[in-house]
Amino acid sequence: MSSTDRVRVFQVATGNLGTELIGRIREHPDLELVGLHCYSPEKVGRDAGEIVGIGPIGVLATGTVEEIVAAEPDVLTFHGVFPDEELYVRVLEAGIDVVTTADWITGFHRDRNHPHPSGRKASEVIQAACERGGSTFYGTGMNPGLCQILGIVHSADVAEIENVTVTESVDVSCHHSVDTWKAVGYGLPADDPSIPDSLYRYTAVFADSVYLMADAFDLELDEVTFSYDLGVCTEDVDLGWYRLPKGSLGGSYIKYQGLVDGVPRVESHLEWQMTPHTDPSLDIKGCYITQVTGDPSIYSKHMIFPKPGVDLSDPASFAKIGMTVTGLPALNAIRSVVAARPGIITSADLPLRSFAGRFRI
Repeated sequence: MSSTDRVRVFQVATGNLGTELIGRIREHPDLELVGLHCYSPEKVGRDAGEIVGIGPIGVLATGTVEEIVAAEPDVLTFHGVFPDEELYVRVLEAGIDVVTTADWITGFHRDRNHPHPSGRKASEVIQAACERGGSTFYGTGMNPGLCQILGIVHSADVAEIENVTVTESVDVSCHHSVDTWKAVGYGLPADDPSIPDSLYRYTAVFADSVYLMADAFDLELDEVTFSYDLGVCTEDVDLGWYRLPKGSLGGSYIKYQGLVDGVPRVESHLEWQMTPHTDPSLDIKGCYITQVTGDPSIYSKHMIFPKPGVDLSDPASFAKIGMTVTGLPALNAIRSVVAARPGIITSADLPLRSFAGRFRI
């Protein structure tokens, strides 16, 4: 593929993230949207642009893997909340690359916490499909799509690193995904015994972000530990799209810490708040914070602002920013993924240009 050819993209899913990315793919100078796969029967046959509210674009939604393969895209972008490994395998075997934002960075978390029906590790199943099809599989990990990259690049001018910590400190009430927040236990009584396991099971992809950073630092970790603190709602909260009763989980501070000889060296923290009415109340910064302790030490805030003219009093406009930040690391990397070797790759395998945005000229 030449540098001027546009990559043919077939997208999967039109939830919160997928809805935003239909328009972003169409605007992206590297990409051409050639198809949309939907799981909801009522969407199949409709124009993709009409489904996401931007008007007809001439791409009709389909509902079978056979139709994906028949379209002969260069890459499939998967933006569902949870992976569809059966779909991944069939597409990869057909020689189509896959870029996903759903719960995959290195494969550690999927292998450990989500056994594949075959009894094999998910990574083994996907790698074998890549080998059969000569295709490439790359996962950015949803919102971890950015944090581990920040941790790595901020260490470029540091000698004798002692610790690298990246914190995602955000109000998550703008992410209107009921399935996501039910999965992690938000809205359940804070003393519900299922919450610790739910928090771990559905955020453990952030352990992958720790392993990825450690790999880039050539640091062998003994283990990655999980710990948490809970914010309990002090009153009933109705967000319009989700209800949080008094006494329920409304915020959490989660730490994934990579240890060497018992000392935390590489860390990924999640400071999430659905409402400020919690005890304890979290000090949300609304940004990514990267801290590198070493010689010298680095403290950096990655703050994200809307383009001029966006009305942040509109919850939908605010939510779009989060979806853009989640999806663009995947879209901007597509050209590099298509050019990469077959097999499972991670961000550590891609060139720096993979993480570069695009100018509008």
